[in-house]
Amino acid sequence: MTLFEKIYYIVQQIPYGKVTTYGHIACLLDNPRLSRVVGYALHACKDTSIPCHRVVNRLGGLSPSFDFDGSTTQYSRLAQEGITFNREGNVNLKKHMWNGACKS
Repeated sequence: MTLFEKIYYIVQQIPYGKVTTYGHIACLLDNPRLSRVVGYALHACKDTSIPCHRVVNRLGGLSPSFDFDGSTTQYSRLAQEGITFNREGNVNLKKHMWNGACKS
């Protein structure tokens, strides 16, 4: 399994109505320095069945380069799942963070 495939596998484990961070995925890969690589993998993902919109930055911030409409599309998809945001537009991580482990 390639590194990108491992990242996609983990992202597929994030439940509806939950999010996780690039850094948490990197930790699940046993290398906390891979958070940027996680971002690259998600940006390169063309498989619409992988819920890339459920991955946010460490502050709950959305990706300005998500899909074609940037964070607007990501925001809409998360809001449809019941995700709540603070005044700054960041996801409420205390309420919606998924800390699950990758199931091999």
